[in-house]
Amino acid sequence: MTAAAPARGGAALYTPEILALAVELADYPWTGGLQRFGQASSRICGSKVAVALSTDVDGSISQIGARVSACAIGQAAAALFLRASHGRDHDDLAAALEAMECWLAGEGELPSWPGIERLASARLYSARHAAILLPWKAALAALSNPPRAD
Repeated sequence: MTAAAPARGGAALYTPEILALAVELADYPWTGGLQRFGQASSRICGSKVAVALSTDVDGSISQIGARVSACAIGQAAAALFLRASHGRDHDDLAAALEAMECWLAGEGELPSWPGIERLASARLYSARHAAILLPWKAALAALSNPPRAD
């Protein structure tokens, strides 16, 4: 007996767990009072993520908020990113982004980012890969931009 191919319909992708993660974005509101800003967008699907953050003296994220315009998978990825972003610096995020890109391309193991296994079903949908990567790209852009002078 052969194994059934994975379901590829929207129901298999947009699980209650993914939708619950998307709702978590409300816990990380955008605020204009933070030091650094960055954004990333996908030409493939039109998703956009903007991140506002502050860093501590070591350059690690101490406070973060986001504005996300994406499908539920992109929103869930942003929620997972935001949950575990505190205390991370540019090098941490760059390494995580590289691991995510390799994994999504089928060339690496599941990244060690907390909770990322919840997005495993989206790996089968290459059109969603760009949306998944946007939070890391937006935060890296924010960390690369000079702090805002108040």
